[in-house]
Amino acid sequence: MRVLAAMSGGVDSAVAAARAAEAGHDVTGVHLALARNPQTYRTGARGCCTLEDSRDARRAADVLGIPFYVWDMAERFQADVVDDFVAEYAAGRTPNPCLRCNEKIKFAAVLDRAVALGFDAVVTGHHARLGVDGLLRRSVDLAKDQSYVLGVLTREQLSRSMFPLGDSTKTQVRAEATRRGLAVADKPDSHDICFVADGDTRGFLAQRLGAAPGDVVDGATGEVVGRHTGAYAYTVGQRRGLRLDRPAPDGRPRYVLSITPKTNTVTVGPAEALAVSQVQAESPVWIGGPRPTDPVECEVQLRAHGDVVPATVAVTGDGLRAELHQPVRGVAAGQAIVAYRPDPAGDIVLGSATIAV
Repeated sequence: MRVLAAMSGGVDSAVAAARAAEAGHDVTGVHLALARNPQTYRTGARGCCTLEDSRDARRAADVLGIPFYVWDMAERFQADVVDDFVAEYAAGRTPNPCLRCNEKIKFAAVLDRAVALGFDAVVTGHHARLGVDGLLRRSVDLAKDQSYVLGVLTREQLSRSMFPLGDSTKTQVRAEATRRGLAVADKPDSHDICFVADGDTRGFLAQRLGAAPGDVVDGATGEVVGRHTGAYAYTVGQRRGLRLDRPAPDGRPRYVLSITPKTNTVTVGPAEALAVSQVQAESPVWIGGPRPTDPVECEVQLRAHGDVVPATVAVTGDGLRAELHQPVRGVAAGQAIVAYRPDPAGDIVLGSATIAV
């Protein structure tokens, strides 16, 4: 097959491209230029969008002996990921920009262009498995599993995707990169939002949304216990940085329970008030089979790297409802809920949706 390898400049994408070439595919490497101004993005081997990353990707392609190109996706990335990130926070939700980048950039804009140019599939370094049955499964390395951020893809997109690393641990991938002479073998993983250069998400949002002072209220009494300069700077479950004027009567710490943009209010309360047993979600995508007509017993993950809990998931009109078999704290609107079916060959992704409540 003629395949396009998305090379971010990290060790995973480099080894994925190498494995695709070794398997006999006709591989072309491409690095996505996602920053309008790359100097403002994270450097020091911490991101995936910098000039440093582009150079690392090119060096890896040279070692592998494959053609290499850079595709400018900066405007699309700005509109579909960065602007969306800001708008979601302004609406009181907590977005996952890596998930949105997969959905809108890597497996939409890039895949569409690749197919138009005659490529059969796109290869990435995501840690997930895609079987011959077309089903998306968790990686064997559960600590690095990325099936959660791939759960937004459609079955058509998955049919043109390749994830060569799903059967390997990260330790094995790094060791292989060393054997292949890839300079990125020891490059640190990226854990931060690439377009928030200094890691200060609150400052990034304040610069774009401006100051919007409002009240912080106690969820039980309705009493004003503090002030904020912008509700967008808070996320459900947050404990630090609340700057409350009045401590709780019992002296226990308070957490953000909800954000209400309409009234510009942040509501706080005790940790136990964060627990939810039911989750409503919208815009579901079903990739593990047809849209279910009856409630499904499965497991759900409610945030990246979050715990998996058993649940009963039912379709409700254009959305879904998940009845959690055990309460979960810190569920935030805007995050994804991904449903899995346990399977001896690896948990199968049934589908995903965006958490509304």
